[in-house]
Order: sequence, then C-alpha cells, then structure tokens
Amino acid sequence: MLSAAPNPQDEKPSHQTEWEAAAFRRLVAHLQARIDVQNIDMMNLTGFCRNCLSRWYREAAQEHGTELSDFDARVAIYGMPYDDWKALHQNEATATQKAEFAKTIKSHD
Repeated sequence: MLSAAPNPQDEKPSHQTEWEAAAFRRLVAHLQARIDVQNIDMMNLTGFCRNCLSRWYREAAQEHGTELSDFDARVAIYGMPYDDWKALHQNEATATQKAEFAKTIKSHD
C-alpha cells in the first residue's frame, strides 16, 4: 500500500487538514454521484476503487484510535450499504474488463 510518509521538518499550513478533509468529502460525494463509474474500471485505470478508499478510511480511523467496521467504512464511502449499492449499480464485469484487471492488478501490490 502506498502512503505519503510525513516529513517531520515539513510544517503544514494552519488550515491544511481542513482543506484535505474538504477535498476528501468532495471526492466521496463525486464518487457517490458517479454511479455509472464501475469499481473495476477505477481499478484498471487508477489502481484503486471505492472499496480501497473505504479500507483506507477504516485504517485511518484505526490509526487514530477509532474502531470502524468494514460495513460502516463502506457506508461512509458508498452512501449506503455495499450490498445495496452493488444490487442497484454494479454491472457484471466484461471479459475485457476482467482481462485488463488481471494484467493491471499485479502492478498494484
């Protein structure tokens, strides 16, 4: 997993955390609105998907002392339970998408 290692000599501007949080909320809102964008396409193009983002969210909560279930983390990202989102919006991956995923997943370890 890639993570930005903080440099102790770098000081954040006083409101940087708020900017980062606002950008994250905007990304989540964008992904919730773009139900046409399939997770497999995100993985094939970017190396992450909504599930990855929900895992990172859960891990960040845990790093800060808050236990968060996978279910609750996914609700935070999807805006609903994951199984509901899948039933409403997820299409069966095509053979082409699956083949691309098989090639690209190796580079996302």
